[in-house]
Amino acid sequence: MDRIFRIGNFTFRLCCSGEITPPENFMKFELEMGNPEYTYHIEVSACLPRPEGRLIAQRPDLTVFRKEDSPEGQGLESRLIGVKGNPDFYACYREVSADRAEVTLVRDRIAELHIDPVFTSLLALERRQVRKDSMVLHCAYVEYQGEAILFSAPSETGKTTQANLWEKYRGSRTVNGDRSLLGKIDGRWTAQGWPVCGTSEVCNNEALPIKAVVMLSQAKENRAERLTPGHAFPLLYSQITVNKWNTEDHIHTMDLIEDFLGSVPVLHLGCTISEEAVVCLEDVLYTL
Repeated sequence: MDRIFRIGNFTFRLCCSGEITPPENFMKFELEMGNPEYTYHIEVSACLPRPEGRLIAQRPDLTVFRKEDSPEGQGLESRLIGVKGNPDFYACYREVSADRAEVTLVRDRIAELHIDPVFTSLLALERRQVRKDSMVLHCAYVEYQGEAILFSAPSETGKTTQANLWEKYRGSRTVNGDRSLLGKIDGRWTAQGWPVCGTSEVCNNEALPIKAVVMLSQAKENRAERLTPGHAFPLLYSQITVNKWNTEDHIHTMDLIEDFLGSVPVLHLGCTISEEAVVCLEDVLYTL
């Protein structure tokens, strides 16, 4: 495979052997032609290479290294990539230049690549996106009247439930059930497609201007209110993919969140599973 993809404003080339097949959702971002600014080369091996550089971050499913010992290698990352609950890493990601990364995949883990996060984790896409002034938000991305409403909250809080209620009672449509890329198009913050959709199985490559982000919590009674930027910041930050080990990217992400909050309303909805929750949110959302 030697193909070109575009996710948000990031256009890249993906080169790999025929035994590697990207997930169906990832293929929705393929371009027939384009000018890639970055190249990923994926190879298969019985074992993983040793990453170069200094250890800068470690968690059960990811170990990150940075090479800073020469001018041409300064700031280049390497990663050992795994899955929570499995002690063995399945891939090694290595940046070899400013516009190229090499990925080595353990041969006996190829069958797992049909799982969206397993494949996309190979490419460190969030690292490229923040440099395109874009952020990945954990949310249910819903289209209503030509705009995006983004329901965000920790897992199992009710993002899919509220999205389904809007579909049932207001005829909305879910664009992605688990993620959205946030970036500007023509100066306006826009919800864009992302090739990971969680268990929702709803993934579309579409871009829509954002009406609002709705931070959810479960409650016995429905109540909606617009949050001040100060109250909204930590809630939004907690649901955005952030590489905290990279100071420059981390600071830039926080700057992007501040810019986002300067133009996009963020609401809190304490909600039940009912049409009343839809009405409650609607009353506040469309009087902003």
